Amino acid sequence: MRVLLVEDDDRVAEALLPALARRGLTVERLATGRGVLDRLTGVDVVLLDLGLPDIDGITLCRQIRAASDVAIIVVSARGEVDDRILGLHAGADDYLVKPYDVGELVARVHAVRRRRGDAVPGAGGGTAGVVEVGDVHIDLVRHQVIVAEEPITLSRKEFQVLALVVGAGGAVCTRERIIAEVWGRSWAGANRTLDVHVATLRTKLGRPALVETVRGVGYRLTADGQAGAG
Repeated sequence: MRVLLVEDDDRVAEALLPALARRGLTVERLATGRGVLDRLTGVDVVLLDLGLPDIDGITLCRQIRAASDVAIIVVSARGEVDDRILGLHAGADDYLVKPYDVGELVARVHAVRRRRGDAVPGAGGGTAGVVEVGDVHIDLVRHQVIVAEEPITLSRKEFQVLALVVGAGGAVCTRERIIAEVWGRSWAGANRTLDVHVATLRTKLGRPALVETVRGVGYRLTADGQAGAG
C-alpha cells in the first residue's frame, strides 16, 4: 500500500517513516503542501498534518478531495472537537490526534482503505470478495469459509483475524494491526489471546500451514494451504 505523508516536523517524519515501512507500507514524505496534488497518482492513503508552513491543512484537504478520491487521514496536534469536525467536513476519512500509537495509525490506514471498498488482494482466483487458496474458499463479504466443500464455523473474532491475514495478500499482517482492528485495544495478555485464536483457527480449518507465523512480527497467508493439513 502506498502512503503519502505530508508532515513538516522532521523529528516526527524520521520516526514515522521506518515504523510504517516495517509494517509493510511504502511511504513518500513531503514537508510542505506544495506539490501534494501532483503526487496523488497511485497513492492509497494521504496522512495529512494540518500545521503546514505554506498552506492551511484544511484548505489542502479540500483541494485533495476535489482532485482525487484518495483516502485522507488527518494526523494533527489540533485535538479540539471543532477541529476534528472541520477536518472531516473538509473531506478527511478519519482524524487522529497527536501523539498517537503507530499501531493504531496503521490500523486506521487499513480501515479507511477497506471502507472505501478496495479489492482485497488474494492468493488465488475467485469472484470479487472471495479468496481461494487451494481448496479453502474465504468469502470476505458473506463471512463464510469453506474447506474441501465443507462449511467451517468460525467465531466473529476468528474470522476477523483470518480476513486481516488474507487481506494482506501474502504480506505480513502485524500483531499490532490485528489486535488493534479485532479487539480495538491492547493489553498485557493481548499477544497470548491472539495466539490462542490463531491456534483455534488453524485447527478448525484443518490447514495449519495456511496461516504462517512470522516470529516476532505477525502472520501471513501462504500459497500452499494444503501443507500440514490434518
